Order: sequence, then C-alpha cells, then structure tokens
Amino acid sequence: MIRRGASVGLVALVVAVGTAWLLNRAPAYDLGQQADQNILIITIDTLRADALGSYGGGATTPHLDALASHGARFTFAHAHAVVTLPSHTSILTGQLPYEHGMRDNAGFRVKDGTATLATRLKPLGFATGAFVGGFPLTKRFGLSPGFDVYDDQISEMKSDVTFTLPERRADEVVTRAVDWVRRTPGKFFGWVHVFDPHSPYKPPAEFAGKSPRPYDDEVSWVDHALEPLLTHLATLSRPTTVIVTSDHGESLGEHGEETHGMFAYEATLRVPLIVATIQPAGATAKTRGTTIDTPARHIDIAPTVLDAVGVPVDPKWLGTSLRPLIAGGNGPDRPSYFESMSFNLVRGWAPLRGVLQERTKYIDQPIPEIYDLAADPGEVSNLASRQPERLQVLTNLLRTFSTAAPDRPGQISASEREALRSLSYIAGSAPERHVFTEADDLKNLVTIDRDLHRASELFRENRSAEGLQMLRSVISRRPDTADAYISLAYSEWESGQWPAAIATLEAGLAAGAPDRDLRIRLGIYLAESGTNLPKAIALLESLPDTDVEGLNALGLAYGRSGRFRDAIAVFQKILTLDATSALAHQNIATMLLEEAGRPGGDRGAKLREAEQFARRAVDLDSSLAKGFTTLGVILAQTNRKPDAIDSWKRAVQLDPNEFDALYNLIVLLADTGRIGEARTYGELYVRTTPPQLAGDVEVIRQLLRR
Repeated sequence: MIRRGASVGLVALVVAVGTAWLLNRAPAYDLGQQADQNILIITIDTLRADALGSYGGGATTPHLDALASHGARFTFAHAHAVVTLPSHTSILTGQLPYEHGMRDNAGFRVKDGTATLATRLKPLGFATGAFVGGFPLTKRFGLSPGFDVYDDQISEMKSDVTFTLPERRADEVVTRAVDWVRRTPGKFFGWVHVFDPHSPYKPPAEFAGKSPRPYDDEVSWVDHALEPLLTHLATLSRPTTVIVTSDHGESLGEHGEETHGMFAYEATLRVPLIVATIQPAGATAKTRGTTIDTPARHIDIAPTVLDAVGVPVDPKWLGTSLRPLIAGGNGPDRPSYFESMSFNLVRGWAPLRGVLQERTKYIDQPIPEIYDLAADPGEVSNLASRQPERLQVLTNLLRTFSTAAPDRPGQISASEREALRSLSYIAGSAPERHVFTEADDLKNLVTIDRDLHRASELFRENRSAEGLQMLRSVISRRPDTADAYISLAYSEWESGQWPAAIATLEAGLAAGAPDRDLRIRLGIYLAESGTNLPKAIALLESLPDTDVEGLNALGLAYGRSGRFRDAIAVFQKILTLDATSALAHQNIATMLLEEAGRPGGDRGAKLREAEQFARRAVDLDSSLAKGFTTLGVILAQTNRKPDAIDSWKRAVQLDPNEFDALYNLIVLLADTGRIGEARTYGELYVRTTPPQLAGDVEVIRQLLRR
C-alpha cells in the first residue's frame, strides 16, 4: 500500500512553511534509473524503526527525517537476522543467511568470491569505499573485497569479565567518509556504518539526558553526526541515492530481552528503510515524500541498487527491486525468512527460524508462535495453539526455505572472542544437536542469558561478589552453560584463586558443558599456574591440529615446560593456517627470546631473529600490546634502552593491564634516572596489579622508596 504526501521538515534543505507548501505541490519521489549517479548505503547499527522521528519515535532525528520527507519511507521492512554480520551480508549480497553462510558474528567469514554490491559496481566504474564503526564488520570477517577503501580502524579489548566497547564514534566514521567523498572525482558506491546506538548507551554529554531513554539520545546523536555527510552530498555534481537502514533493532527489555541477538520479535527484526535522492548542486526540483506500507526486506536492497544504475538483477535472487513500489506500483506477496542462530551455535539451545507472510509472523521453536501483527503489534497473543491449520500452512511455507542445520562456526582468536563478548555477543561453539525440547526453547532460557549479561555488568561496576553469585545461580539452573563457567573461572583466576578457577572449569567439563572452550581455558590455567603441566599439555594436544586457539595455548604450555623448540614448531603450524597471525609471530619472538637466555647458543642471532618476529607482529596488529612488550624486552637486552621505554609505554597505552610491560618500564625508568616518570607508572602498578603479583608490587614499592 502506498501513501503519498506525508511531509516532515527538511531542516537545512527545507525552510519553514513556505517550502513545505511547495513540497506538497511537488511530484512524488520516484527512484529513477541512472547509470551516472552515486550510491550511498548508511547502516545504523541496532536502530529500531520506531526510534526515528519520521516513524513516530522519541529520538530527535531531523536529518534522517529530511530524507524521508522527500524520499520513500518503508513502514514494514525487516531484517533476516538479528546480529550484525549476517544482516550486513544480506544487505550487501541480496542473499539470505543460509545462502551466504553467515549465521552469527563469531566464527564466520564471508567466502572468497562472494558477489557483493562492491564487487558488482566496481567494474562499472564506481569508486568504492566502506567506513565501519563496529568490530563485527572489520575486514577480518570478509566483506572488504571489491572496496577500494575499507576503513575499519577499531581497537579491541581482551577481557573475559569487564568489558569496554570496540567501536569508534559516528562522527569519526563520518569524517573519514566525507574526506573520501571529497577526494573521489567520479561516481561512487559508498557504505557508511555507525555503531553508536549499540549498548551500552553512552551518548556524548551534549546529547545525554535529552530523552527519557539513553538509547534515544544515542540515536539523536547519530542523526547529528550524519549531517556533515548529507550536507556535503548536496554540493556534488551528480545525484546521490541514499539508502538508510539498520542491521536489526533493539529489544530494550521487551519479551525479557535486554538488547538483541536472541529473539526475533519486531523490536529487533523490524528495521527502518528510507530511500531518497540528494540532487546535485544547483538543482531546484523538489520531490514529495512517499510512505510505503508494502513489506520490504533486506534482500531487496541490493537488487534495488543494481536496478537504479541499470544493471540487470540476477533472476535467481529471492530479493526484488523496490523501484516499482516506489513508483507507486503494487508489489508481489513476498514472504520474508528470518532466523536467530547465535544461541544454537554457541550454547546448543534451540535454533530460531521463522517467516513473515503479509502481517502474520510464524516463529519456529519447540513452543511455536504465531502473531497477527496488524491486530497485535506487540506480539503478546500467541495464536499457534488456537490455529493448528494456520500453523501447518506456515510450517509448510517455512520449509520452502532451507531449514537444514547451520554449519558450525569456525575457530576465532581469543581477542576476537573477547571483542565480540564486549559487545554483549556470545561467542564459542557448541556441538551440533538435532533434537530440542521445550527446555531448550529460547523463551525458557532468556532469564539465563539476562543473568549472564547482568553478571558482567556487576563485574564492571566492581560488585564482584554479586557477579559471582549470579554466575553460580546460572550454573545451578542450566549446568551446561559454558560461558558461565568461563566467566566464573576468570574472575577467580584474576583474584588469585587459582585452584578455585581450575576446579570451576573441571566442574563445567563434568557437567557436560560444550567442552572445547573449557578445555582450552583449563589447559592455559594449568600451565600458567604450574599446577600440572603434563595434564595441561595432554588436554591441549587432544584438540584438532587446525584449532588455532588450541594450538596457541599448546605452544604456550610447551614454553612453560621449557620445550621452546616444540613451542616454536606449534606457532609455525599456526602460520601455515594463518600467515597473518600477529599473535603467533609474537609468541615465536617470545620463545626465541627464552632460547637466547640459555647458555651455549648464539645469543645475538636469537635476539635478531626474535626482533624480526616481534616487529612483524606489531606491524600486523598495531593494537597487540604483548607484541610491544616483547619487542621492548629485546630492545632492552640489546642496549637500546630509550627505544625499549617507548615500546613498553606503547604496550601500557594499549592495555593498562599489560603488567609485564608496566613492571619493566618502571624498573628501566628508575635505572636511567627518570624517577618522576617511574613513580607515576609505579603508582598505577601498585593500584591495579592483581593479588597474585603481590611480590612484584613490593619490589616496585621498595624501588620507589630510594
């Protein structure tokens, strides 16, 4: 259904009542077909459709509302997944998750050779640039092919319990995008992704407190941050078609879900979708906004872009161009498949699949759900048990899509795992299951997930005792929840309770929790504590020799036992699997450094080789704090003390909890007479070092008393 003429003020582009009257007399927006135009897709992470002003929301969004007021606004658009990587892959490929293979953020990478809008448009003369603001879209996940520029400079955090956010602010992303547009003389295809509405909701100070919900303040901030980009597009010499959407919404407590990634109710599945054309500088023609109630889907975006620039759409695609709908035509009845696989892949809980047919939603879980969204937009009244015939029809419709079990996720690094966990995404791998009961239904497990998130919040608030109690409560209710054991053990380990941490992980294995992550963590703790090196090595040797994280832990265990050659061989094995592994390079450097300290060898040659690997590590990953720590040790041992100090300062800047670097830095600063600096870093060391390093703390205290 098409509704025309609804108009919202254009802010900088439309001035007060007089111009609004002109818009009401202007022709309705029509997305014309033109090869020589720019295309810009803006994805706003975690944006609920009903947050925008043009959708009746509570955020102040004049610039996005302006686009809607002279473009096309779709009121019933939906994603196909409720996490970042799968949704964006659908947007850029026109494929459903089971077609492109991205079923979760963790453990998946877009396959080489996958056709995306970037790979389709680049050969047609479009400059291509992507500017992303969140970790799940960094180039390591495979969406960068076809882009001339893929700007993804985002820091990573590496903690199991207390989390900070691997993202960059919307204004930083927009500044980089505007700079690229300024330098691009010809037509372009751009993608700008801003992450800010994602939890935790911390808008800049000038936007905080403007709305009852901090989430809406984040959305208002994003609208403000996008203004320089939208304004600059109006100065260009050719038109720019702008498509604004989100990857998914945000639940904000609805149905018991605090954020997103678990359920697929409308709060997280429905997305805004605005299509508008910003005319070139000097153009005077205005268009009147169009509101379209006909369903639209993420997989329709790529066909729409190709159609708009005159490129034939692949007839095998399930998605279709939205141009006919925008022009006022009637679209076909197109069902929309959706899924939520994270909790199945990571925890072994029931997979969630479903289908939207017009205004009816079917959710396939052990306890099936049917909602009439026209009469029940809040999805309160489940009709499945009352309408068995309708349930069968919708079940058959869902079977026309793929319902095969998803591929299991591949291995991810520890840093990737913790970066994703810092965004409240679960990460790991559960064994494949095919039979699920009502006990595995996500509706019966949402409180488990909520309590895990609450526990991490308590740790972040330094309320560790409450956090530990909550984790133990989760384990008592669902003993196979591996992340609860891992978080509990990590907290115990960091507080110096090494035997308790080891016992917690062993209890998780005995309870039948998915064991791969538990085994790796147990092997690491056994090795680092020196409690049982043979057991640690046996545990880690039993993992597949293609498991990069397991191999890394095994190499470190060999190193702890003095088997440096075996350790180096393991890290070299990692490099055959991933030649760009910064961590493997750093660990080889560490083992060579250990060998250099042994009598009888060529110490100078070992140190030179170690330096090569350490420098390669920080070249590959400039955020690898341990790489700078190791490099600093090598520089100090080769009498380059000022360079060593700089390297350790860099390590501490990247990670204030890099205690080896901090300790070495204090000692060398004091030894070289820089007592003031040594005292500053020493106070940080004394204040933040965990209990198991109490002996080192006393050494630093004595050093600073001189």
